[in-house]
Amino acid sequence: QVQLVESGGGLVQAGGSLRLSCAASGRTFSSSAMGWFRQAPGKEREFVAAITWISLAYYDDSVKGRFTISRDNAKNTVYLQMNSLKPEDTAVYYCAARRSDAWSMYSNWYDYWGQGTQVTVSS
Repeated sequence: QVQLVESGGGLVQAGGSLRLSCAASGRTFSSSAMGWFRQAPGKEREFVAAITWISLAYYDDSVKGRFTISRDNAKNTVYLQMNSLKPEDTAVYYCAARRSDAWSMYSNWYDYWGQGTQVTVSS
């Protein structure tokens, strides 16, 4: 079992930055692919970024060049640095973990989820 706890969300003006953190506990963290997803009101949950245990990173086109996913296996933590934020980035952001190291952009491939953290970008 893996427990995931996100933090770092908040309210920011357009063009600003936020850094989300996801602390993992339980099962071995370093062998798990990790992902960030987001869900805006009335919309489906969507892929944002993913990272393998050796820190190969993958991004949705909508955030490429603005967001950076990283991980610190010694601290069992994954991060999402979000720069140049736009109002359309407003959503609840979720951290997710897979039992394997194979990354995926599909939410139903992930086995564990955090409770989510709200990110609101004002125009």
